Amino acid sequence: MAIDPKKKTVLQTAGVVVLMGGLAWASVPFYDWFCRVTGFGGTPNVAAAAGEVLDQTIKVRFDASKERGMPWEFRPVAHEMEIRIGEEGLAFYEAYNPTDRPVAGSASYNVAPFEAGAFFSKIDCFCFEEQVLMPGERVQMPVSFFVDPGIVTDRDAKHTRHITLSYTFHEIDLPEDAAQAALDGANADDRSVN
Repeated sequence: MAIDPKKKTVLQTAGVVVLMGGLAWASVPFYDWFCRVTGFGGTPNVAAAAGEVLDQTIKVRFDASKERGMPWEFRPVAHEMEIRIGEEGLAFYEAYNPTDRPVAGSASYNVAPFEAGAFFSKIDCFCFEEQVLMPGERVQMPVSFFVDPGIVTDRDAKHTRHITLSYTFHEIDLPEDAAQAALDGANADDRSVN
């Protein structure tokens, strides 16, 4: 049974569209995985703990920004620290929700210069989970990290004297439990007014 050439062209075009859509859908998680594994684009590693500590130091700078429309105030508590290479560092970022509603956020991050991304390892970070701040809530969120000693012998990264860790907070949909708590609170307020 022969297929009409017009139908064949439509089916081939639809197949290409579905294939391209699938590739586009898979590209974001694949790129994220690739950056985490290789440190490409300044994406830091995640580690269980620091190891060898050297006598050499490096400065780590902290940067904070928000996606347009994100209502929080967000900043590093300290803008810079000097640590020994291999030593575990602990820094804090502060977030404040000045609105009258709960707001959920997720932080994306990177490291500059890009060559240092493969050697900057996070042990624990607020960016690993979504954050929900209630109206008027202010929190300090920790990030623990270290700079791998391999940085001093790497051909491209060995001349690095400072690393900048940057976070950008993006507003996301409230998780169901936070959305329900906000609804329950609003309903309780309505009942107390009546």
